[in-house]
Amino acid sequence: MIRVFVQNESGSDQKHLHDEKTVTYKETVTVSRAYPFPYGFILDTTSDDGDNLDCFVLTQRRLKTGEIVECEPVGLLEQIEDGDKDHNILARLADETPAITEEMKATFREFITHVFDHIPGKRIAVGQFLSKEAAESHIRACSDSP
Repeated sequence: MIRVFVQNESGSDQKHLHDEKTVTYKETVTVSRAYPFPYGFILDTTSDDGDNLDCFVLTQRRLKTGEIVECEPVGLLEQIEDGDKDHNILARLADETPAITEEMKATFREFITHVFDHIPGKRIAVGQFLSKEAAESHIRACSDSP
């Protein structure tokens, strides 16, 4: 199980920025698309960009900014932002079993490629949707715990 800090609520175009190591609120900005699912980061991890690992929680529940939820990884979504890897973990709540459908993949592709349209020159590309095992391996590689 992983612990995810919910930073942004589904259905909202408000991106809440936090110091990801202390979870201290910094500011809120408006982005170009509403988040399709609750989005945040996995506590006690550090990804290639120096931030915590990004994570979408695949649920229709209304998770609120600041909540910490226990999740299980179900996949890894490859993402390249301005030439650097910035992959997203896809996770589920313990009592839910969402399927990663073609429709869901299309929703993610549309969201990720357009969420930062308001920032001139920002380049984001979506790669493959990888397995639960790939997600778990990536989480282990980025874990702050020995």
